[in-house]
Amino acid sequence: MPIRAFTPHDLARLTELTIQTFRPFYEESFRPLVGEAVFANQHGDWRDDYRKQVPELHVPERHMYVDVAEGDDGIAGYVAWSVDPARRNGTVSHLAVAAEHRRDHVGTALCEHAFARMRSLGAEVVEIGTGGDPFHAPARALYERLGCTALPVAVYYREL
Repeated sequence: MPIRAFTPHDLARLTELTIQTFRPFYEESFRPLVGEAVFANQHGDWRDDYRKQVPELHVPERHMYVDVAEGDDGIAGYVAWSVDPARRNGTVSHLAVAAEHRRDHVGTALCEHAFARMRSLGAEVVEIGTGGDPFHAPARALYERLGCTALPVAVYYREL
């Protein structure tokens, strides 16, 4: 599957893909788990948050990049990543794969592509995070297959 650099023409599709990918997490996992008050406070505008965030992911002059996987039917997924040259550290901030391309190793290809690009820019380690909830189980399995080590983290919410 060809992987290429982001172009401005991709923005609408990547924003749509991000919202489609993470809707089940926000609406079917996070919202019922934390309740309406916490949900509204933390992520009540999650769709608009992505509409603002996705356009800011590809800023090469700030060492922030987006790479896109192309399927026969258009964009199959994307990875957003950055490099901190001073720390020789890379970070994957977003990984989204279209539902019809999941289980086709698109996520693996995108991560390996980003890792190679990070290495070429001097990164020696990469950080990639995900949730510990059932929605994020496929992501955790992917990152473990890629040789990443999980660091257990707990985040607690409470309505005041």
